[in-house]
Amino acid sequence: MSARYLARQSAQAIFTIFMIVLLNFVLFRMMPGSPDRVNPRNPNVTIEQRQAALARWGLDKPLIPDQLVAFVSSTLQGDLGYSMKFQGQPVTQVIGDRFGPTILLIGLAELIAIFLGLGLGAWTGWRRGGLADRIGNGLSLILYSMPYFVIGMPLIIIFAAGLGWFPTSGMLTPGATYAGPADFLGDLLSHLALPLATISLGLIGGYSILMRSSITETRAEDYIATARAKGLPDGKILRSHAIPNALLPAVTLVAINLGYVVGGAITAEIVFNWPGLGTLTVDALNSRDYPVLQGIFLLLGVSVVLANFVADIVYGYLDPRVRQ
Repeated sequence: MSARYLARQSAQAIFTIFMIVLLNFVLFRMMPGSPDRVNPRNPNVTIEQRQAALARWGLDKPLIPDQLVAFVSSTLQGDLGYSMKFQGQPVTQVIGDRFGPTILLIGLAELIAIFLGLGLGAWTGWRRGGLADRIGNGLSLILYSMPYFVIGMPLIIIFAAGLGWFPTSGMLTPGATYAGPADFLGDLLSHLALPLATISLGLIGGYSILMRSSITETRAEDYIATARAKGLPDGKILRSHAIPNALLPAVTLVAINLGYVVGGAITAEIVFNWPGLGTLTVDALNSRDYPVLQGIFLLLGVSVVLANFVADIVYGYLDPRVRQ
């Protein structure tokens, strides 16, 4: 890995993050609403109190350069302001409280989907035109086309409301007391099962379709014909020759999806009332809590940029032509 290639990718990532910060500043100041009108129907709020709220949030100063400089400076210091909805708590604390549940749910779902989806796509692509290909590809297309809530609702109806195997919503049983870590873990896993299955199934289709396409193209390469001419079994050719070369397109999709982990699957979290960043986003939108929305937008954007930066570095190791 050359220093020039690494420096070029780092500069691009830094520039993109800077543009995200600027967009974050401009976008939310173009939207309707402000801290002085969080509760506009309250007749007890006087004009003086509204002006004091504007001054407290720094919105009484010129947009450029005062507000812009203050926003960029505080963002670089990790100060994202205070929430309007959550009683003035720091935005970093509000987001941090919801970050863990989202990482647990979406992160595990991504890992499951990556292994199962890429494995299914490799298997069906290697047997293109056969029964396994028709069944696997058809199932992948169905899963890929279905939103999370369409997958989640039948699971709730069957396994939660019908069979009663799992809870319908939440992360833990409200008010529950646990005799030990095993009871706590069991309660957590029972609440995690259905949303985890929903998101995993929704992601498997995309990985499978992409991997199948890559394997199908790889099958026609000369080195595959050479490996077969040497008498190598199909399983070894697939594992040792086809899959490593077909993984390159999947790296980008994996990186993008991993970047979106912090954003969470909003519809899935809403369906299962999972206390993650997805439900926090909806709550902040309903209450026009723009500081929290700014923090989530910034976190999501930076995560996607960093994930793509890692993908570029991995690309450089896997394919030397990319470094040219």
